[in-house]
Amino acid sequence: MKNHPLVAPDPDDPRYRLVTFIHRGRDCDGVLALLHTVTDKDRHAGDLTPHLMAREGEQWRLTYRLRADHRASYQLHPFRGETPGTTRADWLRVLDQARPDPFDGEPRLPARDGRHPSSVLSLPEAPAQPYVQRRDGVPRGRTLAHTVAGRRVDVHLPAGHDAGPYPVAVLLDGEMWGGVLSVGDTFDNLTADGVIPPTVALLVHTMGPARPADLSCNPAFVDLLADRLLPRAAVEFDAALAPAATVIAGQSAGGLTAAFAAFRRPDRFGNALSQSGSFWWPDGTEFDAGSEWLTRQFAAGQRRAARFYVEVGLQEWMLLAQNRHLRDVLTARGYEVEYREFNGGHDYACWRGGLADGLAHLLGSPTRTI
Repeated sequence: MKNHPLVAPDPDDPRYRLVTFIHRGRDCDGVLALLHTVTDKDRHAGDLTPHLMAREGEQWRLTYRLRADHRASYQLHPFRGETPGTTRADWLRVLDQARPDPFDGEPRLPARDGRHPSSVLSLPEAPAQPYVQRRDGVPRGRTLAHTVAGRRVDVHLPAGHDAGPYPVAVLLDGEMWGGVLSVGDTFDNLTADGVIPPTVALLVHTMGPARPADLSCNPAFVDLLADRLLPRAAVEFDAALAPAATVIAGQSAGGLTAAFAAFRRPDRFGNALSQSGSFWWPDGTEFDAGSEWLTRQFAAGQRRAARFYVEVGLQEWMLLAQNRHLRDVLTARGYEVEYREFNGGHDYACWRGGLADGLAHLLGSPTRTI
């Protein structure tokens, strides 16, 4: 029976739940629970003890006390011998071997690079995600493989694509959103429900060796998107060139880059959708006056004609303060900002719902014109 994990009320506080993860069998010497970002935080601190399951007869169990709106992907890692270490090399081995809960109750989150998928925990008050899964009866768009300036870009065209112009959404880390997470289904669902107009989605592959350079407030990369990708999409796919009809979306370093694109090229990118943006950037400055470079640019620079949707997870201890600071600066400078905090981590299980919400907010506005 698929009923894992077990969720029970917290007798001391109705805002929380007691969530029990279970592994069945004697095929191991221990089991480590990988609750996304929650386990990572303790791994960074060098102590995985809170995430080791206790043996009870034929089962292994571990109970977390989580707020009732928590959402996270998770895996279980049965192991032989000593408890896994906490170095980066140790953790990569754990991630390669961890596997989904065989008795989970929700659709799984696919993974890249041949790794096992993850199970997903969504507690009762977690935000709804009505647009994530493929639906029967929804008109389907089509996805084409494309190349611009030597870079792979998958293009998802809406059902019935004909003469435009169409609003356009540029998604960074497009190989994850397209080939792994099937984000075309999300666009099709949003369009079928009338939440967004039919939209051309440009899924830019950025997860290769050039990612650290591309997604670090790189003017050349943003200009490539603005001056090569968008004009080409206008010619070949009837994508609109109006900045008010253009969204650029990214997560982590991609969230930083989405906001930077709106700062550098508001003539092309009138809407930025940032999820768990790495606004502490640049590297090595997290705790000194050189940190939060982009936020300081927004504070000091001329106000751009751009709108923002910014979200971050309450479990993201390395990003929460910096995202709040960006929100405060943008608000003080008079930008239109929709800011949300979700109870989760650095996790596609959360981001895929937030992406749909952000697209709905930025493209679904009745005041938006092409």
